[in-house]
Amino acid sequence: MTAEKKRLLEEKQKKVPWKKWGPYLSEREWGTVREDYSADGEPWEFFTHDMARSKAYRWGEDGIGGICDNKQNICFALAFWNEKDTILKERLFGLSGKEGNHGEDVKEYYYYPDNTPTHSYMKMCYKYPQAAFPYQQLIYENASRGFEEPEFELVDSGIFDDNKYFDIFVEYAKADAEDLLIKITAVNRAHEKAAINVIPQIWFRNFWSWIPDVKKPRIWHGRGKKLKIDHPKQGSYFLYFERDTEIIFCENETNSRKLYGKDVAGFFKDGINEYLVNDEKNAVNHQSGTKAGLNYRADIEAHASLEIRLRLSKTELRSPFRDFNEIFQSRIKEADEFYAELQADVKDEEERKIQRQAFAGLLWSKQFYHYDVSAWLDGDPGQPAPAERRKSIRNFQWEHLNNADIISMPDKWEYPWYAAWDLAFHCIPLAHVDAEFAKEQLLLLTREWYMHPNGQLPAYEWEFGDVNPPVHAWAAWRVYEIDRDRNHKNERGDLDFLERVLHKLLLNFTWWVNRKDEHGKNLFQGGFLGLDNIGVFNRSEKLPTGGHIEQSDGTAWMAMYSLNLMRISLHLAQFKPVYQDLASKFFEHFLYIAAAMANIGGKGINLWDEQDEFFYDVLHCSEENHASCQIVPLKVRSLVGLIPLFAVEVLDSKLLEKVPEFKARMEWFLKNKPDLANLISRWNEPGVGKTSLLSLLRGHRMKMLLRRMLDETEFLSDFGVRSLSKFHEKNPYVFAANGVEHAVRYVPGESESGLFGGNSNWRGPIWFPVNYLIVESMKKFYQYYGDDFKIECPTGSGKMATIDEAANEIIRRLCRLFFRDKNGRRPVFGDNEKFQTDPRFSDQILFHEYFHGDTGKGIGASHQTGWTGLVADLIF
Repeated sequence: MTAEKKRLLEEKQKKVPWKKWGPYLSEREWGTVREDYSADGEPWEFFTHDMARSKAYRWGEDGIGGICDNKQNICFALAFWNEKDTILKERLFGLSGKEGNHGEDVKEYYYYPDNTPTHSYMKMCYKYPQAAFPYQQLIYENASRGFEEPEFELVDSGIFDDNKYFDIFVEYAKADAEDLLIKITAVNRAHEKAAINVIPQIWFRNFWSWIPDVKKPRIWHGRGKKLKIDHPKQGSYFLYFERDTEIIFCENETNSRKLYGKDVAGFFKDGINEYLVNDEKNAVNHQSGTKAGLNYRADIEAHASLEIRLRLSKTELRSPFRDFNEIFQSRIKEADEFYAELQADVKDEEERKIQRQAFAGLLWSKQFYHYDVSAWLDGDPGQPAPAERRKSIRNFQWEHLNNADIISMPDKWEYPWYAAWDLAFHCIPLAHVDAEFAKEQLLLLTREWYMHPNGQLPAYEWEFGDVNPPVHAWAAWRVYEIDRDRNHKNERGDLDFLERVLHKLLLNFTWWVNRKDEHGKNLFQGGFLGLDNIGVFNRSEKLPTGGHIEQSDGTAWMAMYSLNLMRISLHLAQFKPVYQDLASKFFEHFLYIAAAMANIGGKGINLWDEQDEFFYDVLHCSEENHASCQIVPLKVRSLVGLIPLFAVEVLDSKLLEKVPEFKARMEWFLKNKPDLANLISRWNEPGVGKTSLLSLLRGHRMKMLLRRMLDETEFLSDFGVRSLSKFHEKNPYVFAANGVEHAVRYVPGESESGLFGGNSNWRGPIWFPVNYLIVESMKKFYQYYGDDFKIECPTGSGKMATIDEAANEIIRRLCRLFFRDKNGRRPVFGDNEKFQTDPRFSDQILFHEYFHGDTGKGIGASHQTGWTGLVADLIF
């Protein structure tokens, strides 16, 4: 057993807090909903990047390459100054949602090369320019560009020309659970000497300004080369430093004099910035404070480096640096051993490197998230009362929600908040490295302080009441399987986890049925469902036609949800027969949904179009707004029509023999409901290994969907399955309503419209989570049909393949995004020559939010390793 696995076991079995300290510090707290106390609900405008250095946060903290404890009481991160910038580089800069021509966007280059599940070893790289950072140029250039133009990136400013930048590496190694070694290395990549100030900072999250009559923590210079850190809850720590340096203190409190013109004196959050950059000697205290910085100034020769060694420990140490190098070397070696064992079957070195960076990005994106909606709506004692109007703008129906946990988040800058369905996808690759954390995450969102009393899961902080696709049950089952196969090696696995999550998901399923099947027809709406920019209209808002949409994807998601819950119930029923009743319930619910989609019962709605042989959304127009139409299929060839593939499950005869009550009820139901029985593909014809197939798609429909999906002139790109058919590039779908034409056309890259938000464009790009589910579904179909069932792949090529071979072809295309092609170029980097040709950039992978449908270029959030981290699982 590797040393890292032993630490994971000690955390679980002996409660050794190996994960108490980790990379839980966000990279952006400003501009978030939880920090917004405005009357108009505009977070980006209420709390800007420029204010962040001077205004104390209410709910969290941020920093570069930082760490904190699991309640974010004590925080550590890095700040830099090249003596040319007008402000310290204390946090990452980016454009707000309204500043970017394609929405919010971080304008920095940073990477996560390594991390382990207990964070026993972590490595981060930040690229800091030696010239003045072009803050205003980035804002101006992007503001002057339209939707149809590319974004102006930091590299476009020329600031990295001639390699005039520092590569700053921050590494952490744990001597034990509360003894952290910190190594900072600043490398001058330029051909000439350059000056830099590296300022490690340690501070407390401010709680004393919001909670009356609490003891204030303190940091002061102890004897020798150490800072003493005293916190009323966390106790005492020591930050040891090896070299003599200037020590600067201030307070993590708002500079009301600067921001609001108040006549106040003191030392404020921006004190270190004012002292170093603006030479304000009275801005800092040299004795103590709630924020401290160690200023290391150096003129680094060309291609040389500066190394800084620190140690943050719960223990008072006599010789904190005597064993420093030895511990670091051991932790790096142990990290290599952990990944060597994990990747034993991954033979290609390039694949191993990409996979390890994907895991590292996922582990670095764990963040402390604090948000008490009730307190946020009402305001804090001693603070100005929030405007009454804001109580009706956002999240006012979620007053029960009170979060203060470590959560896997999509991104530490653009998405420093959790999203329910993103998190479900994160847990699949996370289960390979830390199954306990993956299971805890899935359970966490079903807990009473997350899930609404009515059973709804919180979507994301911009609108907790929005609707994400119901993939939680699928993720729970997959995490259970990965954990069982990797760690338990027996049939049972962690049944307690499976049973616990099932009970909570029953509430969520009931919420879906009661709230999103508006007319009780087993046809579901759902609204947004993550596919906001695919459709003709914004499905989360009131339709311009009036009426409502019966969603092909919403209904298919619910069919999938039914089968997922059935599968979990059947597995539990082998050990606790009482669960056979639940399995029967979900089996029958699945069939009723299938009947509704196929217009069984004469409801006048068929989501399958016989002529086009594709699934579409169906619009019900209101008579007063659009008298000429009542029921209209919205004939957009998109992921909406492919999602019915996901509702598939294969049952083997051995399982059915273990659940006799379910089997008897199922056979009775199919015998007495022949119209429903006919919907199940080849039910009476056993497949490979005497398996039975449950699917929304009979053989012909599945073939037709796969034929269109594998067509390179439609969905199949060189880099995966597009979210919208390329057919719409020359044949846009146009729907006229109330004198306005609503058009959907293939847009493979950035959005050409701000209708749904600039970075929420799904009209053509490749999107990892749905591609992953496509692959999973195809492999289930193959499990039933086997090698004898062939399809053309790609469509029109004349090459026949099994469904499994076709699924593997999609995997290869997805992985191709990150691999070097025959010319040594990675598609993810697009036409960025610096990234393609400079090995200090080209070997650092970025896992973007989505990818250009034709070129594979990374688009949207550049660090959304969360769901794009699924590539780690696909490489397996």
